[in-house]
Amino acid sequence: MCSLLPLCCSRTESPEAASEHDGHNEALIVGVTGIVGNSLVEALQRPDAPGAPWRIRGIARRPRPRWFEHPDVDYIQCNLLNLSEVTPKLSSLDGVTHVFWVAWEKKSTEEENCEANGFMLRSVLQTLLPVAKRLKHVCLQTGVKHYLGPYFHFGTIKHYRPPFCEDLPRVPGLPNFYYTLEDILFEACSPSSGITWSVHRPNIIFGFAPRNHANVLGSLAIYAAICKHQKLSFNFPGNRQSWETLTNVSDADLVAEQELWAATNPSAKNEAFNVADGDCTSWERLWAVMAREFKLECPAYDGKPVSLEQLLKNKKNVWEQIVVENGLLETAVQDETWWAVDLCLNFPFQVVSCMNKSKEHGFLSYRNSEKSVIYWIRKMKEKNILPDDKFWTS
Repeated sequence: MCSLLPLCCSRTESPEAASEHDGHNEALIVGVTGIVGNSLVEALQRPDAPGAPWRIRGIARRPRPRWFEHPDVDYIQCNLLNLSEVTPKLSSLDGVTHVFWVAWEKKSTEEENCEANGFMLRSVLQTLLPVAKRLKHVCLQTGVKHYLGPYFHFGTIKHYRPPFCEDLPRVPGLPNFYYTLEDILFEACSPSSGITWSVHRPNIIFGFAPRNHANVLGSLAIYAAICKHQKLSFNFPGNRQSWETLTNVSDADLVAEQELWAATNPSAKNEAFNVADGDCTSWERLWAVMAREFKLECPAYDGKPVSLEQLLKNKKNVWEQIVVENGLLETAVQDETWWAVDLCLNFPFQVVSCMNKSKEHGFLSYRNSEKSVIYWIRKMKEKNILPDDKFWTS
């Protein structure tokens, strides 16, 4: 990766440029095939969406997947770690009015996470700012790790006690790529730039994204299918802390709704917001919901955490057999990683985010987390990512 220039430029829009784009809003979703990117597309396409009508452009590293059923989206395949790709592919996007950053790159250390993710955000903004004279707002999605520190150090450092509120200071002493991204955002959206910003901090996200390497619900659905196929017990693999204590999760559609609200609502400008469903639940309750939806027995917790990464590392062929026998889309399950599931089901502490600030600023939407689980499982079945009900009842 090469070095990048500071984020500064002249942003006066000519009358000709304004008329050329007919005054319509234009969204650039970075990470469009991700778990929230897909929900953002659907939120922006609604006729009653704030700021509608929208032109939608989306960036993803891979070619347009077959399951991405949005032909009206201007799909841009681009490796954001390669500046020689970013510059030619993004320098013509002069009509962009809103950037939604819902992408991230996982590396083996937090220092590498800071370098890679910071490079991607800076390279996109450095390319866009000189040409996108109509740019109004940049929305940055990070997460609850803002309050916990890097996941490499979970359980080994002092963190804040829940509920987590947005005004808590950064966890000191360790790198955190969320902080790196925020600092780049604040530099690009300085008061003199005329661009506003918002930061969104979801908890574990439930949604639809066959290729997302942190899709916890999708990974657990594969685990359930393997258990059904091989007549294995659908045991909860996490620790007792996660099984018993209250937590909250974030529905992907809700996250997208909040981001779109913040991008178009004056009361949300230049603010950071938690985004969780608004209720509290536990993995004991969520596991029972999943078991009922998959027509599996829900065994009592045995108190023995098991790494799914280890348990399923030799099960790739089992899932491939399920895909073939049930005529499923050949999603990139071979790329599925279980690290995120192991992490999220084995928190050594309670994770609860406070939603008061978001409500006080006017965002009142919510989700029932248990109904959210059912909704997304059924959507995966509907989109032929998971087997239909005949498989689960056989």
